[in-house]
Amino acid sequence: MNKIIVTHFNPDMDAITSVWLLKKFDPDFTEAEVIFVPAGQTYKNYKVDEDENIIHVDTGMGKFDHHQRKEKTCAAKLVFNWLKKKRKDLVCDQPLIQLIEVVRQIDHFNEVLWPEPSANQYNFLLHELLDGLKNSGQVNDDGLIDFGLKGLEGIYSSLKIKDKAAKDLEKGYQFKTSWGRAIGCLSRNNEILKLGQKQGYILVVQKDSQTEHVRIKARPDSQVDLTKAQVELKKLDPQATWFLHISKKMLLNGSTKNPKMKPSTLSLTKVIEILEKL
Repeated sequence: MNKIIVTHFNPDMDAITSVWLLKKFDPDFTEAEVIFVPAGQTYKNYKVDEDENIIHVDTGMGKFDHHQRKEKTCAAKLVFNWLKKKRKDLVCDQPLIQLIEVVRQIDHFNEVLWPEPSANQYNFLLHELLDGLKNSGQVNDDGLIDFGLKGLEGIYSSLKIKDKAAKDLEKGYQFKTSWGRAIGCLSRNNEILKLGQKQGYILVVQKDSQTEHVRIKARPDSQVDLTKAQVELKKLDPQATWFLHISKKMLLNGSTKNPKMKPSTLSLTKVIEILEKL
């Protein structure tokens, strides 16, 4: 019998994440059909959890429904805990653990407790996009699942990139500039530029360990002006491309938006030396 995942009509973030977890991390359910029922009910009124080929999530009062439980859990977390017993590699998957926790918070309406909860940037989050699509009538339930699965893939990938960036920054070289504390990293991960600024560094330098491109970015609220840095770096490596952004807070020797930019032969250490002297 083909596998079936059952959830409720008008699926929310928790229901969609539960479906995503099963399809992504359980090979038996990768190609499973998703079927919708009224909230709280089961597929064809079957007894929940009786057929191993049919899994109910966020409905049916079974092992993957949290509505009958007192603890503040969610269907996605219940599915995740079950998957961890089958796949030990998921136990320490921090990006996935972080994803599940945010879903749990959203399912219990804890986003109203987040900093500046009425700020417009929250409307760009996946659960808000799903609500917008529902209310505008742009997609049906299957469309919500499809959109949500793609969105969750993006979130999971983004969290993994962020996790790797944090580890790269731990190995970075901290240094002082006239503007404040800075850090340089030998890394292929462009996320270090943003994450480093979020961690409080006034300036972050990235030397791509494979392409040799250099990227220097400063916090937008800083007094950093990289004009002199561009002049000095051009003197040392005139063959390389050194693009200074109009804000004077970004000096790029390489960009995914312009593959024709020529990388620099200067080492990360040398670039840092220049910045320390400014």
